[in-house]
Parts: sequence; C-alpha cells; structure tokens
Amino acid sequence: MAEKMEIDVPVTEFLAQERKKAPKHLQEYYMIFEDLYERKLWHQLTTRLEEFVSQPESGSFLVPLYQNFVSDWAKKMNKLKLVSFALSAAAQFQDFKEAIDFLSPLIEKVNTPETQDAYVLAIMEVASFRLLLNDLESTKEAMDSSEKILEGFDSVETIIHASFYRVSAQYFKAKADFVQYYKNALLFLACVNLDDLSEVEKVERAYDLSLAALLGETIYNFGELLMHPILSVLKEGEHEWLYKLLFAVNAGDIGKFEALSAQFSKQPLLESYAAFLRQKICLMSLIESIFKRSADNRRIPFADISTETKLPIDEVSNGNISKVEHLVMKGLSLNLIRGSIDQVEQYVHITWVQSRYMDLNQIDGMKLRLNEWSQNVDKMANLMQNLTPELFIQ
Repeated sequence: MAEKMEIDVPVTEFLAQERKKAPKHLQEYYMIFEDLYERKLWHQLTTRLEEFVSQPESGSFLVPLYQNFVSDWAKKMNKLKLVSFALSAAAQFQDFKEAIDFLSPLIEKVNTPETQDAYVLAIMEVASFRLLLNDLESTKEAMDSSEKILEGFDSVETIIHASFYRVSAQYFKAKADFVQYYKNALLFLACVNLDDLSEVEKVERAYDLSLAALLGETIYNFGELLMHPILSVLKEGEHEWLYKLLFAVNAGDIGKFEALSAQFSKQPLLESYAAFLRQKICLMSLIESIFKRSADNRRIPFADISTETKLPIDEVSNGNISKVEHLVMKGLSLNLIRGSIDQVEQYVHITWVQSRYMDLNQIDGMKLRLNEWSQNVDKMANLMQNLTPELFIQ
C-alpha cells in the first residue's frame, strides 16, 4: 500500500493543481482522469484523453499532462495513441528544436518489434520538425528507414501512411522535385478526410499540386488532380487563374494558355519555367489533336501539327531538326505517343497515344468518333454482304 501511495499521491496532486488552472469546461476531465487512473482502466483513460485533446483551450495543458501524468502509465497505453498524444503536446512548442527534444526520448520507447507502426509515426513527425529547421539530410534518412519498415507491413493504420506521405511531400517541395511532390501529396490526400483540413491548408495543397502538375517534367496526365475535390477551392478567388490554366494545359488549348500566361508574374516559378511550359502546352495540343482524329487517320503531316501547336514548320529548333519534328521526338521520348517519323515526306504516323483525363466536351467528341467508327463498320459489313451474299446464307 505504501508503494501505491508513493505513485498515486504526486499524480493526484498534479491533477488537482491542473484542474484549478483549467477553464470550467475542462475541469471535469481532470476528475475523470483521476478516477480512471486509480481504477487502472487504461483503455477508458486513453479515450478520455483523446476527447480532452479535441477540446478548445486544451493545448496549453498538454505538455505538463504528458510529462507528469501520461508518462507515469505510458507502458499501459496503446503505443500508437501514446505517440499521437505526444505529437499533440509537441505542437504547442514555438521552438522546433524544443519540440524535437521533447519527442526524441519517445522514439526509443516505441522502437520495439511489436510497435514499429508507432515508431514510424514518431520518427516521421520528428522529421517534420527537422524539415522546418531545413535539416533535409536527417529528414531523408527518416523517410528511407520508414519506407523500408512500411514495405514489411501487410496493413497499417491510415495515420501512419498519412504522416509518411505528408512529410515526404514537404521534403520534395523543399527540393523542388515537382514529380515526387505531386505523387506524395496526392497519396497523402488519399489517406485523410478533406473535412479534417483547414481551409488554408486546402488552398495551399491545391495550389502546390497545381504548380507541380504544370512544372513536373514527366507529368502529362492531370486526371487524378482534376477529378479531386480539393481543386474546387481554387475555382473562385485570387487563384482562379491557376485553376483555369491547369485545365487549359490539360486540354492543350494554346489560345487560353497564352491569354493566361500574363498571370505568370504572380508566381516566379511559372515565370522561370516559361519555356518548359510552352513546350508542355504544345505537347498537350499535339496529344489533343491526335485524340480528335479517327483511328484510321493517324498519318499526320507536319503542316497540321504546325497549325495545331502554332509552331513554325520551317524554324529550326535543334541542329537541323525543325521545331515541329523536335516536338514530336520529345513526345516519343516521353512515351506520350508511339509511332514513326517520315522526315522526307514530313509526316508522323501515330500508333498509340497516352490515356488522359477528358472533360465533357472531349467525351462528346470521343462519342462522335465512336459513332462514326460504328457506322463505318456497318457500311463495310453491308458491302461485304452485297459482294459475297453466299457467305451470309444461314
């Protein structure tokens, strides 16, 4: 009994002191904490702690609560929930170094074979603070080690993947790796409920994803982003031009692109990548022009490509290669299209084009081409029947 008193009295005194400091709507929680702690009802106590964290004005009480109460029975607590509570407490620090120091001892506590999920969450969230201090090397080390651990799981809580992809996306943003940012940011969004994100964060995510889609060297299919509900936050307001630019590039609409290019001054990245964006819109225009053609009309003269992309057919781009031919070669190298070039006759024969997101107008166009194809098949069948009726006799 004496041993029990040595443990319980400090905890009881701490909870009583904190209850006096707390706003009235939080005071009841401290009484519940004391009751559940004395009865050793750890699961119920954990649930109540989660409720407490979600309450307004609880933030300033989380660090002392972790240090003087939760740490006392941490071994009894679900380790994933323990890390989650510690993260809520760490978020109260204004100094990122202090937050790292606060969380670092916890990493070793959860680094056991049975709690590797909690370990990944802990090291990734510590890495997020290191990233804020511009420690890219340590962040990458955490990403690499976490990825290896995650590959060994058959399944894992969504919160783990959300943390991994969020921090990875921020790392690649800092590295200006648009392709990897785009991939990881979309994977992060797949792990969270959009309603749990603030409006500010939604706008920031949609804005950064739009830039990454436009500037990513190998991103020529925006479908996943264009269909994602997060993009709707850019539809009106100060970033409406970026929303329209994304759809213009996806549709290969050079006219709209040129009209919107006047807005590039609002975003230095777009200005510095202006030449790349010009090439990208021309490639998207080429793809769109191929989509508009029927399957039996894929022998495209350079002159037609010049008209669609507004590239001069006789202007040299690279050595002795015209700008049109250089564009086609770029499309072939990126595997956006497949086919062959006839330099002498100046045409390209297309055998395949990358699948892509289509808006309603583009879908209507596809429907018309399918109807034309169906009619041509019927005509051919009728012609064959008239020429060789004996083959169709039942």
